[in-house]
Amino acid sequence: MESKRLFDCLDYQLSHFPKEDMLAAKVDGKWQAYSTQETQATVNALSAGLLKQGISGNDMTVECADKVAIISNNRPEWIFTDLAVQQIGAILVPVYPTTNPLELEFIFKDAAIKMIFVSSKDLLEKILIVADRIPSLKNIYTFDQVESADHWTNLLVREPESIQKITELKATISPKQVATIIYTSGTTGIPKGVMLSHENIYTNVQLSRESFPFPDAPQQKVLSFLPLNHIFEKMATYIFLYSGIGIYYAQSLETIAENLREIKPDGFTTVPRLLEKVFEKIMSKGNDLTGVKRKLFFWAVGLAEKYDTQKSGGIFYITQLALANKLVFSKWRDALGGNISFVVTGGAACQVKLLRIFTAAKIPVYEGYGPTENSPVISVNRKIPKTDTKFGTVGPPIKGVEVKLADDGEILVKGPSVMVGYYKRPDLTAEVIVDGWLHTGDIGVWDSDRFLKITDRKKELFKTSGGKYVAPQPIENKLKESTFVEQVMIVGSGYKFVGALIVPSFTMLRDWMRDNNIPFTTNEAAIKNPKVIELFTDLINSFNKYFNHVEQIKKFELLPNEWGIETGEMTPKMSLKRKVVLEKYQEAVDRIYA
Repeated sequence: MESKRLFDCLDYQLSHFPKEDMLAAKVDGKWQAYSTQETQATVNALSAGLLKQGISGNDMTVECADKVAIISNNRPEWIFTDLAVQQIGAILVPVYPTTNPLELEFIFKDAAIKMIFVSSKDLLEKILIVADRIPSLKNIYTFDQVESADHWTNLLVREPESIQKITELKATISPKQVATIIYTSGTTGIPKGVMLSHENIYTNVQLSRESFPFPDAPQQKVLSFLPLNHIFEKMATYIFLYSGIGIYYAQSLETIAENLREIKPDGFTTVPRLLEKVFEKIMSKGNDLTGVKRKLFFWAVGLAEKYDTQKSGGIFYITQLALANKLVFSKWRDALGGNISFVVTGGAACQVKLLRIFTAAKIPVYEGYGPTENSPVISVNRKIPKTDTKFGTVGPPIKGVEVKLADDGEILVKGPSVMVGYYKRPDLTAEVIVDGWLHTGDIGVWDSDRFLKITDRKKELFKTSGGKYVAPQPIENKLKESTFVEQVMIVGSGYKFVGALIVPSFTMLRDWMRDNNIPFTTNEAAIKNPKVIELFTDLINSFNKYFNHVEQIKKFELLPNEWGIETGEMTPKMSLKRKVVLEKYQEAVDRIYA
C-alpha cells in the first residue's frame, strides 16, 4: 500500500468526489455545511496562521515538533484544527472535555503544549484554572464566540504567498511523522501518551476500509457523536473522508435521536453503552403498549433474538421475520432516520442479544476491536460477505495485520498500525512491544479458527480466595441481557465467592412494579423492597446456570444510581472504571461479604 499522510484526504476528496457537505453542524438551529473546497481553503488558512504564530514541526522529530491541544465537542472546527496542525508538521494532542484539572495539568506539562483550542466558555474556564502553571503555553483560542477570548478565526491567513508556503511545507512531511499523541484516561495510573504517526492511522484507515468494506460513497452521510479524542472515532472520520461520506456532527448525546431523524444518515459509529440505552427506550415503549400491539411487539423481539448470520432459520422463520420487519421493526428504523445501513460498535464488548435483535431488524450492527496503540482496529465483523460476521466475536482480523495468541491467551498484533511508542516512556514501550508484537492486554480465543473472540482484560481477571480465576466481563455481559439490569460489575477478588453490584433499569423496574401493584416512590426505596429483591434473586439464579460453579453469583447488592462519566465511574468512552466503583461502593461490597 502506498503510504500517505492523513491530511491528503483533502486533495483526494477534491479530485475524486468534491462535496457540498464534507462536514456539517447545526448552528443557530440550522444545519451549516462546509464543502470540500471550503474546508481545504479554511484548513490551509489556519495552517498559515499557526505558522505565523510560531507553531511548527521544526525538524519534524516528535521531541522538537510543537504540540497543540484541543478540548472540544465534535464539530467541523475540530477537523479543521486537526488537519491544519498536521500540515505544518506539528502534533495534535486531543483531550477529553471531561478530563479533570489534575490530569489536564499533567498532560499539558508532559507534552509542553504551546497552544490550546477550546470549544466553549465553560471549557475555557476549566483550562484557565491550570493555564498559569503551564510554562510552555503561549495562546488559547475558542471555537465559540467568547467575550475577551481570542476566536479561532483570528488566526486565519489567506495571503497567496502564505498559502504557497503551506503547499511547499506539506510536501516535506513524511508519513513516519507523528500526527497525534493520545493520552490514556489514566484510570490505572499516570496517563500515557500514545504516539501515532500518519502511517499508523492511514494504513489502519485503508486496511479497515478494504476489509469492511467502505466503497466510495459520495451520496452517503453519517452522524458523528463519539468523542473525536478517541482513536476509534478519529480513524472512522478518516475512513469517511477518504470514502467521500459526508460527516454531520450531533449537537450533543441528548440530541442524537432528533439529529438522526433530521439528517437521515446511512450509518454511525457507537459504543455498546449507547446501544443499550437505545434498546432500553425501545423496550420501555413496548411495555407501554396494550392488547394486540403489545403481543405483536414482543413476538417480533422474540423472533429477532434467534437471528443468526451464520445459518438460515428456514423459510418459515424468514417469512415471519419479514412480517415482523414490516409491522414492528420498520418503526424502529424510522426513529433512526430510515436509512441506516451500518452501525459499527467498539470500545467494549457488546451484548450478543443486541447484535441479533438490531441486525434482524435491518439495523445491522458490526462489532470490531482494537486498542489505541494499534490505531486502533485489529478485527471487525464484515458487511460483505455475511459469512464473515459471527455474533459474540469481533470478527476476523483485518487484512494486513498479523494476530496471534500468547500462551496465556493474550492477543498480540503486528503490522503497520502499531504505535510509534509511548511519549517519553521508552520503558513502557519496551514492555508492550516485544519483537514488533504489540501486547494488547486483552485475553482472547479463536472461534471457528478465524473469528477473534475477546474473553476479558488481562488486568481484570481476578482470583478468588480459593485460587480460582474469574473473568468478569462475560458474566457481566450475560447478565445485561436482562432488561432489568442497567449496569453490573462482578466482584470477588480475594474472597470466597463471586458477588455482583447491580444498577437496575429503573424504567423497566417501575413498569414491573406497576404491573404487580407495588407502589414506586424512589430508586432508594425500590431496591430495598422485598419483592424487588426477590425478583433479582430469581433473575440471578436463572443466569447462574450459564456459569461454572466458581463463576456463579452467590450474593448481590442493588444500587440506586446509574454510573456515569460525570460521576466518575465511567471513562469518556463509556467503559467501567472498576477501581473507582470499588472505592465508591466499598460499603456495598462489605455487605456482600459480611
